[in-house]
Amino acid sequence: MNDVNQYMLDAIKIHVWSGFYDLQDVEKMIAGGLEQGADQEMLRAKAIAEFEKKQEEEKTWPDVTDVQLLDGVFDTLGSLGILCLHNAGYTTSDGHRDARLALSEYRTGRFYGYCFYTAQDLEHAILGQGLLLTYDHIDGEGPGKLKVAQLLKDALLKAGFAVTWDGTTNQRVGIRKFDWKN
Repeated sequence: MNDVNQYMLDAIKIHVWSGFYDLQDVEKMIAGGLEQGADQEMLRAKAIAEFEKKQEEEKTWPDVTDVQLLDGVFDTLGSLGILCLHNAGYTTSDGHRDARLALSEYRTGRFYGYCFYTAQDLEHAILGQGLLLTYDHIDGEGPGKLKVAQLLKDALLKAGFAVTWDGTTNQRVGIRKFDWKN
């Protein structure tokens, strides 16, 4: 198997298990790799099989998943003035840009901070490596940023997550064990 096909197979698995994409989205991704020598027929068959596998496994999932608990945390934080985004960009820089763009869609003063995880963070969560959350205050560094982090940590703990954070704004807030089921 060539490197392009292996890369595409890995991307298919992440896309399917993320729960954010359907077969049509994955087929568009596959089509984007054709010019680099990807085997469209094999990749499409693998994508269909991966969706079927996920659909079967969903039958065994708990009534409340970690993703649903995180949704609840995000809802709570939103009511406290912290905008929360799922799957914001691919990198942390992309996520900050997406958060700033999302903030611009709300009236000034509605949110004073934000948090998000990126597609890279999502990949780590799907692979069983926990989930890291980025946070910031709309004014950047300072006591406001620390407040956003503290509220994020407290809301995660209240939801039952095992949280890692050193108490400074130099570190993202992490959920040690996050069972990605979405």
